[in-house]
Amino acid sequence: MSVNIDWDQLGFAYMELPYRWRAYWKDGEWYKEGLEEGKKFLISEGSTSLHYGQEAFEGLKAYRTKTGQIQLFRVDQNAQRLVNSAKRLLMPEYPVEKFIEAVKKTVQANADYVPPYGSGASLYIRPLLIGVGDNIGVSPAPEYIFTVFCMPVGPYYRNGLAPMPFVTSKYDRAAPFGTGASKVGGNYGGSLLPGQHAHAEGYGDVVYLDPATHTKVEEIGSANFYGIEKETNKFITPKSPSILPSITKYSLLYLAKERLGLEVEEGDVYVDELDRFAEAGAMGTAAVISPISRIDHGDKTFYFYSETEVGPITQCLYNELVGIQYGDIEAPEGWIFPVE
Repeated sequence: MSVNIDWDQLGFAYMELPYRWRAYWKDGEWYKEGLEEGKKFLISEGSTSLHYGQEAFEGLKAYRTKTGQIQLFRVDQNAQRLVNSAKRLLMPEYPVEKFIEAVKKTVQANADYVPPYGSGASLYIRPLLIGVGDNIGVSPAPEYIFTVFCMPVGPYYRNGLAPMPFVTSKYDRAAPFGTGASKVGGNYGGSLLPGQHAHAEGYGDVVYLDPATHTKVEEIGSANFYGIEKETNKFITPKSPSILPSITKYSLLYLAKERLGLEVEEGDVYVDELDRFAEAGAMGTAAVISPISRIDHGDKTFYFYSETEVGPITQCLYNELVGIQYGDIEAPEGWIFPVE
């Protein structure tokens, strides 16, 4: 089957595809697992996902290589992160191997929608775990639904790999020792207002500081932060119990050290010391890497490599990661999962 899509004009938007994976949990076990058609399903008005935020999700992509092969990037890490999120919210875990198989089956069923190699587009995949069933007390749900759906997407930012300005926020993304390290909806719902304010003022997004002291950089919008230190070229990214453990971040930490020969560090990044960095950026599944041109913090402004050009180390890291994802560069062992 051929699909009528202008791959070069894809944005980052929802699109209904023919198939999605669904699995249902009740009485201590998963059942009725398989592909379904139709984007809608009925849930009880008493579902905990609607009232108490008992839901978690993931985001990953499938890529088509030059030979036409479809492949997934580190899907096992997404599977484990969803397990960790489920534990935090007292939800049943969807096993790692089942997760991987569910993603593969969903991609296979919608293979015609995986964008062609060279288009710069990919198939975005959204696994979702929600609490459902009849419940009104603040307690775990009696039933759960796990689903995996997908859609072709273009670059998260229309301008591609282009530097953007960011601004620190007075709002907190997550509480100390809260759910910041879990990929749950509440972390994102609270980000809508500060994000809207930043966009209205011409910024790419906000810089969230640590919720305890407001002195350290934690996340950039819904992505992780990194900086390339002046003189040493050390790749530095924040470490905190309230930061989401980004798969893109840990991939770049590895590539910076093993492929580019850089010293790497996870540690405190104080907002008043941002001028120590020659380059900076945000990193995540959706955006891959978004270079930062400057960060405005109160009456201070910290400038990085350029307002118009991408820094050389950022460009190298981007090329290496994207090259691996699209099959042009050999991947470290265990990173790539072919979709048969």
